[in-house]
Amino acid sequence: MPAPLLDTHHRNDASYAPAFPQGLSRELVLEISARKQEPRWMRELRLEAWKIFEHKWYTQGMPTWGPDLSGLDLQQIRYYARAEAKHNAKSWDEVPEDIKQTFEKLKIPEAERAVLAGVGAQYESENIYHHLQETWAKQGVIFEDFDVAVRTHSELVRTYIARTVPLNDHLFTALHYAVCSGGTFLYVPAGVEICQPLQAYFRMNAARQGQFEHTLIVLEEGAKAHYIEGCSAPQYASASLHAGCVEVVVAPHATMRYSSVENWSSNTYNLNTKRALVHRNATMEWVGGNLGSGVTMLYPCSILAGEGARADHLNVAFASTGQHQDTGAKVILVAPNTRATIVSKSLSKGGGNSTYRGLVQLQRGAKNATVNIECDALLLDNQTSVSDTVPHIDCHEPSANITHEASAGRVSAEVLLYLQSRGIAEETAKALVVRGFLDEVVRTLPLEYASELNRLIEIEMEGSVG
Repeated sequence: MPAPLLDTHHRNDASYAPAFPQGLSRELVLEISARKQEPRWMRELRLEAWKIFEHKWYTQGMPTWGPDLSGLDLQQIRYYARAEAKHNAKSWDEVPEDIKQTFEKLKIPEAERAVLAGVGAQYESENIYHHLQETWAKQGVIFEDFDVAVRTHSELVRTYIARTVPLNDHLFTALHYAVCSGGTFLYVPAGVEICQPLQAYFRMNAARQGQFEHTLIVLEEGAKAHYIEGCSAPQYASASLHAGCVEVVVAPHATMRYSSVENWSSNTYNLNTKRALVHRNATMEWVGGNLGSGVTMLYPCSILAGEGARADHLNVAFASTGQHQDTGAKVILVAPNTRATIVSKSLSKGGGNSTYRGLVQLQRGAKNATVNIECDALLLDNQTSVSDTVPHIDCHEPSANITHEASAGRVSAEVLLYLQSRGIAEETAKALVVRGFLDEVVRTLPLEYASELNRLIEIEMEGSVG
C-alpha cells in the first residue's frame, strides 16, 4: 500500500552535515552546483535563473494577486541542508536508523514491497533512498534521483528541462531553478506500460527549511505510468518554504496520472508549480489533495498541444484555522478536438479560506474543443470561514463548448437531523456528508491514499460541529 500521511508533523532528531547559512546569494547558487558536481550546462542554467530571479525580485517583489505572502522572508530560509547519511541508497538497510524510522512510520518500505514499481524518498535537500524494480529497469524505464540523472543521463535531461516550465515563468520558478535540489527523473520508453505506481515522498524536517525538488517526467509514445507524490513537514514557529517544480511531457497516445497528497505543516508556504505538455491523443490526469500548509498556491496546468489530447483535473483542498488554500487548475487548449474536465472540491472551517483560482484558455484553432468545470465548496461551521471561486475563461474559438458550474453552502441541518434520527452521532453524520461531497475526487486515488485522505480530513474536522 502507498505510504500513509498520518502523524507526519513530528520532527526527527537527525544529524546534519555542515549546513549552508540562511539567505540567498549568487555564491550559494554556485556552491550548490559545485557540491552536486553538475555539468557546466546545469550550472549555467542555475545562473541564468538567478539573474531572472534578481530582476523579478527588485522590479516586482512578492506576488500580491493571491494569498498574503508578507510572512515569508526569503533571507531567513535555509536553501540547502544535507543529513549526514548515505544518499540514494538502494537498500533500506543502508539508511541511518533515525531517518529510516521516519519513513517506516509512513510505511514506505512496506508499500514498496507490496505494490510499488519504484520508490524515491527525499529528506531535506537530498534523496536518501531511490530504487526501481528490476522488471521495469530491463524495459528501459529510468526512475532516478534528479540530481543523479543530471549527471548520468545528462543529454536526456537537458533536452526536456525547463521546456514545459520556463525559468522566467514567475518569481518562484526562477528561484526554484537557481537552488533546486533533489527530486525525480522518470523516463518511460515508447509502448511501455508500468502497471504499478511509482512513488516519491518529500520530507522537510529542519526549521526555516526550503525544499526545491525538481520532478521531470517524460512518457514516450504509447507509454503509461502513474506517479504518486506525498509531502509532509513538522510544525515550527518560523516559516518554511516549499517551491518545487513538476514538468511532464506526454507523447502521442500516452497516458499519465499524477496523484499527490500534500500535508505540510501550518508554518509552510507551499508555492509549487506543476505543468504538463500533452500531445496528440494523449491523456494527462492530475489528482490532488491539499491540506495543512498555512498558505498554498498551486494550479496544475495542462497544455493540450495535439489533436485529441485530454486532461482531467481533480482536486480537494481543506482550509482550517489560519490557513489559505488557493488552488485550482490551468488548461490551455491549442489543438482541435481536445477536451478537459476540472473538478474542484473545497472545505473550510474555523475561519479558513479556500479559493478556487482557474484559467481556461482556448486558442483560435482549437476547433470543437470541450471544457467542463465544476467547483463546489462546503463550509463546515458558522464561523468566518471563506470560500471563493475566481475563474478566468479566455475563449478565441467559436466552435468550442465550455460549461462552468459552481456551488457553495453549509452542511444541511435537515440532512444531519435525518441521519441523527437514524441513530448516527452528529460528528459521524457530518463526516458521512463530507465523504459524499468528496467522493468524485477521492475515489480516483489509490485505495490506501483515499483512505488516508479521508482520515486526514476527519482529523481536520474534529470539533467542527456547530
